Amino acid sequence: MTNPTVAIRKARAADAPGMACVHVQSWRSTYPGLIPDSFLVGLSEPASAARWRSVVETQGSGQSALVAVDAAGAVVGIAAFGTRRGAIDGYDGEFYALYLLEEAKGLGIGRRLMAAMAERLLAAGLRSAFVWCLRDNPSRWFYERLGGVRVAERPIRFAGAPLVEIAYGWRDLAPLARLSAGPEVG
Repeated sequence: MTNPTVAIRKARAADAPGMACVHVQSWRSTYPGLIPDSFLVGLSEPASAARWRSVVETQGSGQSALVAVDAAGAVVGIAAFGTRRGAIDGYDGEFYALYLLEEAKGLGIGRRLMAAMAERLLAAGLRSAFVWCLRDNPSRWFYERLGGVRVAERPIRFAGAPLVEIAYGWRDLAPLARLSAGPEVG
């Protein structure tokens, strides 16, 4: 099921507080038990808003951000993407972040954000991309359902905890880009 009343568009500086709210709430609903609770408790919407504002203000320098907004204009999902930040052979682009409010999950908004990111990467001449996610993230199967193939694994330390990240990759972004449906603006 999709939610056609949600529009996907390029993020603006004024979206930063809403993006921060989605970021913090998404982490707090997705990562308990996966990363230290002290880190989740310490997340700050004002600090997150400052980071997202910086991301939005530097769009076009190899990175970009999108928001999913409901009919009232509230941000319910966020996505960031661009040129790859690390080397995984055979991949040009990277999906840096994809976060949704809990109530926005299961409505096709995440799929639409992934498709919109793929469309924009293709338009920038990047034909392939990957995303890193925690191996134990219960939402990671979403990437497999969208055609992502597990291409790498790495141990990391995050907030003092040893974790494992896995990368899902798309060698051809065209099929993912075709999954877009619903209103899209700018």
